[in-house]
Amino acid sequence: MHTNKDIEEHWDAIVIGGGAAGLSAALMLGRARRRVLVVDAGEPRNRFAAHMHGVLGHEGMDPLELLRRGREELREYDVTVRTGSVTVVRDSGVDNGGNDVAGAGLTVEFADAAPATARALVVASGQTDELPDIPGLQEFWGTSVLHCPYCHGWEVRGRRIAVLGTTAMSAHQAQLVRQWTDDLVFLTAGSGAPDADVATRLRARGVRLEATPVDRVLTENGRLSGVRLEDGREIALDAIFAAPTARPHDRFLDGLDLERTTTPMGTALAVDQFGATTHPRIWAAGNVANPGATVPVSMAAGSMAGGMVNMMLVNEDFDRAVAASPASGSSVSSGAPDSTGTPAEHWEGEYADDGPRWSGAVNATTAAVVDALPVGSALDLGCGEGGDAVWLAERGWDVTAVDLSPTAVSRGAEAAAARGVADRIDWVAHDLTTWTTDERVDLVTASFFHSPVELSRTRILRRAAEWVRPGGHLLLVSHVFESEADIPPWANRPGGGGHSGHGENSGHGAAHPVLPTPAEDVAELALDPATWEVVLEEIRPREAVGPDGVQTATLKDGVVLYRRRP
Repeated sequence: MHTNKDIEEHWDAIVIGGGAAGLSAALMLGRARRRVLVVDAGEPRNRFAAHMHGVLGHEGMDPLELLRRGREELREYDVTVRTGSVTVVRDSGVDNGGNDVAGAGLTVEFADAAPATARALVVASGQTDELPDIPGLQEFWGTSVLHCPYCHGWEVRGRRIAVLGTTAMSAHQAQLVRQWTDDLVFLTAGSGAPDADVATRLRARGVRLEATPVDRVLTENGRLSGVRLEDGREIALDAIFAAPTARPHDRFLDGLDLERTTTPMGTALAVDQFGATTHPRIWAAGNVANPGATVPVSMAAGSMAGGMVNMMLVNEDFDRAVAASPASGSSVSSGAPDSTGTPAEHWEGEYADDGPRWSGAVNATTAAVVDALPVGSALDLGCGEGGDAVWLAERGWDVTAVDLSPTAVSRGAEAAAARGVADRIDWVAHDLTTWTTDERVDLVTASFFHSPVELSRTRILRRAAEWVRPGGHLLLVSHVFESEADIPPWANRPGGGGHSGHGENSGHGAAHPVLPTPAEDVAELALDPATWEVVLEEIRPREAVGPDGVQTATLKDGVVLYRRRP
C-alpha cells in the first residue's frame, strides 16, 4: 500500500530560506497565484540582533517580528512555509544533450522530508558570519560586536569604538565607522591591515592604529568593556566593528556548476540585476548572492526575483498552450480531458463533456456522520453536482457549495431548485486554492476530495479549517484502497467514478489510485491539537452501486471528523 510519503509534491516555485529575501520572493509569487513552498531552517542571519535599523516604516523592529509578520501575510496568499533544510538540488529538466526541458524543472531533496519538484527555485538561504577565533568575540555578536555601521552605528555614536582587522574590507570599514565617533581605534594585526596611503588617511582624521594582536575581549557586569592585547595592555571600548568572513549557505547547489563571483566579503552565487543565476530555473536573492545586503536591499532583491520567476512561468505557460493548441498541429483531441491541463480545465472537461455523472444522492457515510451533528451553516468543498449540498439544505443547513466546474455547479443549482431548497444554498464556481470567504461556518465537508490532476488538497483543507467556528466540525470522507480488491470494477473505465455523490476531486480513472488513509490525513493536515480534537478516525465499509446502476461493490470510506475546541 502507498502512503503519503510516497507522493512527490510538485510546486510552481520552491523558495529556500525564510528570511527577508525569501519571504519577499514568496509574497510576489503568492500574489501571482503561484503554488509556492518556502523551506526555512529557522536561522536568519540577523537573529543575533534585537533590533533592525534603516528599514523604512519598521525602524527599530525586532527582525524576528518582521519575519513573523511576513509569514502571516503569506497565509493570505496560500503560500506554504515549512521548517526544514535542503540537502541537494538536482536538475530533473535536462535532456541528454544538456538542453532544458520545458516544465520538467528541479528536484529538491530535504534532510527530513520526501523530495519535491518545482518549475523554479529561489535561493535565499543566507550566510553564516565567521568571526576570528578571539575569546569573547562571538558572545557579543549582534549586540556590541557589530558588522554594519548603517545598521548599528547610530546606537553606538560618539562611543569608544574599535574596528577589528579581519578582511580586506576592514580598512574601508575603519574609514566608514569614523563618521559615527571621534574615539576610534583600528586594530590592524589581522588580515585587514591598511596600506601606507590608507593609514595616512586614517591618522589624518584622528584614528589610532594598533598593530599588537588582540588576546581576548573583556567584559564587565555582562557588558563588553574592551580588549586585552597580547602584550598585556588593555583598551577600553564600548563596541567593536568586525568584518566577518561570509560563508554562503549554498552547498546544496554544488552539483549544478553555477557560476560564482568573488567579492571583498567572499564568494557568492553570480546573479544578474534580476537575481537570475546561470541556471535557467534558479534565482538567488539576499546575502547568499550579495553578502553585504541589508534587510531592505534583501527585500528588494527577493521581490525582484519573485516577479521574474513568475514572468518565466507565464511565458512557459503560454508556450505550452500554443504547443497544445489545434492550430499548432498538436495531436491532443477534444474528447477526454487533458491530464496536463489545469485542475479547472480537467474538471470542467469531466462534467461538460457528458450529462450528469452522479445520482444526486448524498453519500451514505457523509450523511451518517452529519446526522449526529447540530444543524447550522455548512461549507461543501468540491461540491460537484451537489448531492451532499442539497441533502444538507433539506435538513435545514445553510450551505455554501464550491467547485471548480461551472457545469457541475449549474447542475447542483438546478437540483436544488427542483427539490425546493434553492434559497438555502449559495453556489460558487471557483478554484478553491484561491477562493476565500469572511464567513465562519459550523461545518466544513470534503467528501472524496481527490484529483487525478494536481490540486493542493492539504493546503485547501488547512485554509478551510480556519473558517470553522469554535465548536464546529471539519469532516473528511475519502475512499480507502488497501488492496486491489478494494477498487470497484467501474473505477477502471475511462473517467470512471467511485461513488454516487459528487466531488470536484472525485475522479478515479487510475487503476491504482494513491489515496490517504484517515491516519495519513490526520498526520498530513497536522492541525494544532490545542485547537482541534479528532472525534472520528476510522474506515467504514458500505455497499455501493456503480454509475451504470447494475454493478455493486463494497467500498471502504475513510472518515476523519474534527471538532474545533470552544
